[in-house]
Amino acid sequence: MSATLVARGLAAGHGARVLFSDLDLVVAPGDVVGLVGVNGAGKSTLLRTLAGELPAESGSVTVSPPTATLGYLPQEHERRPGETVRRALARRTGVAAAQVELDAATGALAAGADGADDAYEEALERWLALGGADLDERAEQVVGEVAPGVPLDAPTAGLSGGQAARVGLAGLLLSRYDVLLLDEPTNDLDLAGLEQLERFVSGARSGIVVVSHDREFLARTVTRVVELDLAQQLVRVHDGGYEAYLVEREVARRHAREEYEEYAGTRADLEARARMQRNWLAKGVRDAVKKQKDPDKFIKAHNRATAEKQGAKAKQTERRIERLEVVEEPRKEWELRMEIAAAPRAGAVVATLAGAVARRGDFTLGPVDLQVDWGDRVVITGPNGSGKSTLLAALLGRVPLDEGRGGLGPSVRIGEIDQARGAFLGSEPLLEAFAAEVPDRPTAEVRTLLAKFGLTAEHVLRPADTLSPGERTRAGLALLQARGVNVLVLDEPTNHLDLPAIEQLEQAVSGYRGTLLLVTHDRRMLAAVDTTRRLTVEDGRVTE
Repeated sequence: MSATLVARGLAAGHGARVLFSDLDLVVAPGDVVGLVGVNGAGKSTLLRTLAGELPAESGSVTVSPPTATLGYLPQEHERRPGETVRRALARRTGVAAAQVELDAATGALAAGADGADDAYEEALERWLALGGADLDERAEQVVGEVAPGVPLDAPTAGLSGGQAARVGLAGLLLSRYDVLLLDEPTNDLDLAGLEQLERFVSGARSGIVVVSHDREFLARTVTRVVELDLAQQLVRVHDGGYEAYLVEREVARRHAREEYEEYAGTRADLEARARMQRNWLAKGVRDAVKKQKDPDKFIKAHNRATAEKQGAKAKQTERRIERLEVVEEPRKEWELRMEIAAAPRAGAVVATLAGAVARRGDFTLGPVDLQVDWGDRVVITGPNGSGKSTLLAALLGRVPLDEGRGGLGPSVRIGEIDQARGAFLGSEPLLEAFAAEVPDRPTAEVRTLLAKFGLTAEHVLRPADTLSPGERTRAGLALLQARGVNVLVLDEPTNHLDLPAIEQLEQAVSGYRGTLLLVTHDRRMLAAVDTTRRLTVEDGRVTE
């Protein structure tokens, strides 16, 4: 079914803080709208409002026709206890909810309830439209292609991060919603998964609104960009693709700055002239008073006329200032300005694996023979589930080896952003969890450092595990700046970061001079960060 989503005059905020207002958006069939903005600008809030999960503070959201189906796929893949992959796919595609409605309508029809015929027909039509009739057959085929080796009856709680991401992708590929709202669908996907997602989004007939911080994905898929500018409290709609948006945004920012500077310069000149004219007026009045006893009436008249003339000029200049059209100074966006604190260098050899084999259930990594030397900048790539994170854990001595040996060199000080962002997942407040990692720093200094990373008073007193993935990532980056490291380990570091923060992270990594171990599927980060070695991991085998 062709469907159009229309939002008019939407507004949302947190407490007294306004996120966006007067937002108008039309999503027609075939539109792919990229929603961008810094973390905290309200992107997920907007998606949930469009999905009907949050009430709009003002404005309206309508879907035409009203019977159209609308699917919202949130940022984090929910793994419910006891839920199998099959049931998770039915839930994410909307078929499970449609089945409940159909079963209830069938029962009412059998009981002869009033209006049961229409309710049953409507429920059946929705179930069929969402693909309920052949979901099992399609799921078996799609999961076999997207997440090979993952049984449909496997519990989702036991899936790895990469497997969960691929099951989430399978749910998206199986969905038949008329309008799709996607929150960070690229997170944790490998290169093959990203290509599958791009083909799906580019070929979809339904309207799609997508939040993503994957710049290459945005460049390849979106037809329009909606920017939530938190600093300026504005919503900007840019027709055209992502690259056109970047150019247009830069031009608009430059023009806004130039207009303000021209206005500020003109006003400053006029105010200086007005002050000078008032000074001349005051001096003329003083001179006139001194010369009041001058017997020459012509000199008196001249002095009086000169003073009146200066007064008139000063008033004229003040009126020109009042008539100036005020141009507000563009507000400066919060920027993540980060550096990675370097510790004294480690020894010549940072880490070694010799004939190393690590087994995790049915998965085997190795045997691996590998040596990482001081100053190596190593990027590790490979499909999800191939063993990249296991390789990192083996190098760092985090997993026991079933065969062979491994070890870290002397004076190694590791700084890490792990894929699960596990450093801040406890129930203690963020401030306490962070302070425990840097016990030599006073509390005030910890607060200041976290604030530099956008984690203010409203964040630091909350339990760490209630923070969003992006907020936990920024806390991890702050930790890298708080203590010196000489081996930097980044496992999918761009996940959950906004675009300005990703660019700042790239600059910081480029300027870091220690040893680097980088796992990423961010294609633009791979191009931006200089590396000296590239390891490929596939089916537990490591090649260079």
